[in-house]
Amino acid sequence: MYKQNLEKIGYPQIESQILEFWKTNDIFNKSINLRDKSKIFAFYEGPPTANGKPGIHHVMSRTLKDLVCRYKTMRGFRVERKAGWDTHGLPVEIEVEKKLGIKHKSEVIEYGIEKYNQACRESVFTYLDLWEKMTTRMGYWIDLDSAYITLTNDYIESVWWALKTLFDKGLIYKDYKIVPQDPQSETVLSSHELALGYRETKDPSVYVLFKIKNSDEYFLVWTTTPWTLISNVALAVGRDIDYVKISTAGKKIILAKERLSVIDGEYQVLEEFKGSKIAGVEYEQLLPYIKPDKKAFYVCPGNFVST
Repeated sequence: MYKQNLEKIGYPQIESQILEFWKTNDIFNKSINLRDKSKIFAFYEGPPTANGKPGIHHVMSRTLKDLVCRYKTMRGFRVERKAGWDTHGLPVEIEVEKKLGIKHKSEVIEYGIEKYNQACRESVFTYLDLWEKMTTRMGYWIDLDSAYITLTNDYIESVWWALKTLFDKGLIYKDYKIVPQDPQSETVLSSHELALGYRETKDPSVYVLFKIKNSDEYFLVWTTTPWTLISNVALAVGRDIDYVKISTAGKKIILAKERLSVIDGEYQVLEEFKGSKIAGVEYEQLLPYIKPDKKAFYVCPGNFVST
């Protein structure tokens, strides 16, 4: 009998009844206002972008956020939970450019920056109603009525204020950093955006012979960025890596010992030594179309070099 009753329980109906009870009795706001104002646990949601439909992964991440906030509420904290909407960045640009048929950044200029920005503004809340329904239906407690929106002047100026405050305290400095970039929009990618589009692919790579200066010997060089050969000014070796000089196909070639498997045909090992021995050795410029004004075309030891 007990088992039969369990099978007849309508869990979706029970959930709907609880949600209606929470709404009717304003339970969310009561869970905040009944707590001491001096015991704050502040929560600002990392904002989603509302120009894309919510998915099951959003339900999963929001469940974890809600769990922490509810736990802190049960521990007596006043947990004010502020929602937010992300209206900037690549997801917005990609969605708008698909709609407008834009395939390159130059076309944005032709279309008109003001018109493009307005199209982005209109796009960011395309699925706002779906987000609000999902938020309510999953029982996620968050203040949607006063959500922060990243395109408003209030929000933008608050970011400027924060940056200015950090700058005045000497906590911001200018430096150089290599960052991934979207080749279509020429926009810098965050680590999160990069991870979303991650896929394994084969790198184009080439083996090139660099002739050693005043010698009939060559360095066998491997690179996954063949387009940089035009502007090559140095070669890198591992200081403690074992290198060999071999004779093969009528040429004397220097390469890492562990990479001998790339040699086709027979070869004879003439000498073996550490990379530190060839550091500083000069070689001939691969494509001699310009003469640099600084020292160039020599071997440098590099800690990043591996076999």
